[in-house]
Amino acid sequence: MSKAFSIRALLTATHRYEKTVSTRNRGHGVYIEAPILAYLIETPNGRILFDVGCDYHKIATPELREQYLEPMRPTFEVPEMSQTQRIPHYLQALGLSVADIDLVFLSHLHFDHAGGLCDVPGCDVHIHQAEVAAADTGQVSGIFEDEIADRDRWKIQHADYDVAPGVHAFETPGHTAGHMSLFIELPKGPPVILCGDAADLTENLADEIAPGYCWQDREADALASIRRIKQMGTAENAELWPNHDFAFFRGLPAFPDFRG
Repeated sequence: MSKAFSIRALLTATHRYEKTVSTRNRGHGVYIEAPILAYLIETPNGRILFDVGCDYHKIATPELREQYLEPMRPTFEVPEMSQTQRIPHYLQALGLSVADIDLVFLSHLHFDHAGGLCDVPGCDVHIHQAEVAAADTGQVSGIFEDEIADRDRWKIQHADYDVAPGVHAFETPGHTAGHMSLFIELPKGPPVILCGDAADLTENLADEIAPGYCWQDREADALASIRRIKQMGTAENAELWPNHDFAFFRGLPAFPDFRG
């Protein structure tokens, strides 16, 4: 069976927020620092970006920051992001450009996962149909309409599917309506499951606690997705990679090193 070649973790920004954002009804008044991550996955069929981080312009431009990000206080602080944390800079460090990315896989459409689409123009974008439908209701907080307006190259998905050799997408709704995670087989060592925001922290997995925000308060869906991830991890002897856990992130190979 073909396998992916490697996974690189990209720290695209840092975010400080109230812990209840990540752990439902747990951590009121406690603020944590969290990484905003993207992943570059090399496969026999090309390169995949799992999520793309924030729109740098909304952080760096005072007028845009005031319009989009300041209203999220005090629950969320404005993310901290430098020019060197933008996706094109990471690609350049590897001798690559945006033209070398074959597709962007979005776990979901929140601004800290989809905002960086502006930095990868021309790429095909994979996203679940339920995620798009929910966004189009205008009732989902944390999604900025301008970031998801250009849909000419979107490839809408409806179920679990194989993204590329060694890379399998599977549905993990709850945090959002159409959230998806990735199961990745590698040539050495165990497979990896990129949880996305189905599990922000190791705590979500260990204690089976839902994310703080669940689409239409569907906590049961979020817990079912956590259990699906854990069951798959056990069955496949896979590592589970939570999405906003600094302690876990610091244990990964530092860019430009990779797991492969």
